Amino acid sequence: MSAADVVLGAVSAAAGSARLVEAVDTVGILGVRVSAVDMDRAVECIERWIATGERNYVCVTGAHGVIESRNDARLREIHNAAGLAVPDGMPIVFMANRLGHPNVRRVYGPDLMRRLTAISAVRGYRQYYYGGGPGLAERLADTLRARHPGLVVAGTLSPPFRSLTQSEDEAIVNEIRAAKPDIVWVGLSTPKQEYWMSRQLDRLDGPVLIGVGAAFDFLAGTKRQAPQWMQRAGLEWLYRLASEPRRLWRRYAVVVPTFASLGLLQIVGHKLRSLRDRAE
Repeated sequence: MSAADVVLGAVSAAAGSARLVEAVDTVGILGVRVSAVDMDRAVECIERWIATGERNYVCVTGAHGVIESRNDARLREIHNAAGLAVPDGMPIVFMANRLGHPNVRRVYGPDLMRRLTAISAVRGYRQYYYGGGPGLAERLADTLRARHPGLVVAGTLSPPFRSLTQSEDEAIVNEIRAAKPDIVWVGLSTPKQEYWMSRQLDRLDGPVLIGVGAAFDFLAGTKRQAPQWMQRAGLEWLYRLASEPRRLWRRYAVVVPTFASLGLLQIVGHKLRSLRDRAE
């Protein structure tokens, strides 16, 4: 049995069929509706969209995205309108569990990409990689094809870091449409990738858009991931900060204490309301 078969075996065989999937429940975390899912349920939803041609985008949501959304109403709207806003970080999972959703599990962007890549190699889903620095999308495609020989790569594109002109934007949309992908992987980091997915969804024919940020680097092998124990403990931010202090220190100096304090207040408020409701 191949590794891809093992992965497929972990997903319900009905996931790719035309059967209806129940609406995904959500949990409100500091104003952002996070999907109350685990990896299997997230993959099930994405496969259904591909089977039915339903257009959707997926926000891979961590503490950074939630805090950014508190200060950016449009970004919050984009998260809340997503087909899925999966819990990417352990702090999000911790809060969802404490807010009455004990079955929520981490849907880590790189792991979601690995799972769907293995499934796509078997089912023939066409992949498009959009984002990253010069040459990164091509390197990612080569790396994943080497690991999964049946993987169909419809195209790759690393856009410039500056704002695109209207003609450049139209050319990119036309190129992606012509490639006819089933999944467009977007590696632009938050909030740029969320804005891009929301803006382009209705301009593209049928694909699922999934914003995975640094997963491009991790899966291409250009950056190292945190050890598993740090990931499980919710300390991946600390590993990334130590790896890229000049780029990330300002982000985490704001995100970590803000999320921790506001998250604690929300959990305490939830517990107090629960106690009051029981008393009544």
